[in-house]
Amino acid sequence: MAQLPLYLENQTYETILQRMLDALPSDLDKSEGSFIWDALSPAAIELALAAIWTQEVLRRGFVQTTFGEYLDLRAEEYGVTRRPAVAATGTVTFTGTTGTVIPKGTRVSTVSTEAAPAVVFSTTEEAVISESGSIDVPVVAEEPGSNGNVAPGSIILLVEPVAGITSVTNTSATTGGLEEESDDSLRARILELAHKDEGDGNKADYEIWAKEVSGVGYVLVEPLWRGPGTVRVVILDQDGNIPSPDLVAAVQEYLDPGGQGIGMGKAPIGAKVTVEAPMEVNLTITVPTLAVESGYTVDQVKANLEAAAKAYILSVSPGGIVRVKDLEAVIANAPGVLDFGDILINGIRQNVELAVDEKATLAGVIYT
Repeated sequence: MAQLPLYLENQTYETILQRMLDALPSDLDKSEGSFIWDALSPAAIELALAAIWTQEVLRRGFVQTTFGEYLDLRAEEYGVTRRPAVAATGTVTFTGTTGTVIPKGTRVSTVSTEAAPAVVFSTTEEAVISESGSIDVPVVAEEPGSNGNVAPGSIILLVEPVAGITSVTNTSATTGGLEEESDDSLRARILELAHKDEGDGNKADYEIWAKEVSGVGYVLVEPLWRGPGTVRVVILDQDGNIPSPDLVAAVQEYLDPGGQGIGMGKAPIGAKVTVEAPMEVNLTITVPTLAVESGYTVDQVKANLEAAAKAYILSVSPGGIVRVKDLEAVIANAPGVLDFGDILINGIRQNVELAVDEKATLAGVIYT
């Protein structure tokens, strides 16, 4: 809370008790342990507690300062709902005897460690092992959240044995697992809605609607994309990365199913919406004559440099500019970097200007 109202300032037990004692005649015994002091002290405690809870009522009553379930209640007043956690999905390869049936709901998991419990997945459809001796089966994490995003080769256990299956593994990472929307993110969406211009299908509406889908971060709205009645919505995920096809499809379904413009989604009748991921622009950085500070290994510094470069490039939104000077600045500040030569991007020393439907990604770093 920025500032307490005057009537709530200095409402401590000590100040309240002193005011009560000061209001009594001076010829009475008001010393600690006296009858009067003992009689007023409990009341002062309760009044101080009441003041504390009054402050809490104020704090929980405003979007800017409330939290948790109280923020959810304020969000409902604006027609906004906290985005729920999302379970990760992926594909698991089952190997075993040809013809073995893998029932829908078969449970597989990662290995539990001291640092993290096992992550359990369930198959989402029935499958039969083919003549090749294996079959790929889609799975979904049983618990929603980012813990379900596991690396390739992590899912290697059958929770309950299935006759005819000899091994399981995931050859690619599971993805799409998201935590429940944070208070800060929900608060920002409420305030964005509260401050936007009134409208029914203006640009701000499309940005707000798209962000109501779990996993959406950046949103760019291009009205009149292909003439009157058409709108293009370009999105990134909440981490600023190229969104998955599933996320693009979810936003399309939410705004305008099938892009038909018949008002079956959030978009008004007559607005044909196309939701797309930006085109990926791969950037390869060349770092000449890298010098390393004392106390660091070359591999450590390269890892720090690449993390810094990736974070900078990730921060550049579609339609932005990847600047050589900015890239050099973040690399220079990476831990362990002492010096380096002129940075090149895709072989030349030149800024990269992105179109509104382009997103830069770091393809690699070359050291010369």
